[in-house]
Amino acid sequence: MTETALCGDRIFLRGLTAECIIGFIDWERRVKQTVVIDLELPVDCARAAASDEVADTVDYKQIAKRVLAFIEASEFKLVETLAHRLALLLLEEFALQWVRLSLNKPGAIRNSRDVGVTIERRRVAAT
Repeated sequence: MTETALCGDRIFLRGLTAECIIGFIDWERRVKQTVVIDLELPVDCARAAASDEVADTVDYKQIAKRVLAFIEASEFKLVETLAHRLALLLLEEFALQWVRLSLNKPGAIRNSRDVGVTIERRRVAAT
């Protein structure tokens, strides 16, 4: 077990916004809508603090750029699908042990600020 798993340190990004095709209603398939993403990622803050080097932490600028590129190129019907695929991409491309993310569509439901999902995915141990 890594020190990160033991200490529970996390980096977070909140309120990252992107535009994409998301939804299953006809008009939703024709116009880009805003989605908002919140991420939590494991990091060993003690290691990064000791070295003061970005190589010893999660580069959240690179994460944000990749998240935005993926979402803006995507076309899914369900926020569940987009969230799941995004989580798998982050686990793979950034060698993370786990990721927790919330993805919501502001104004998707009348009289509601937003609607969305929160998921957590973990890296599958190699057998």
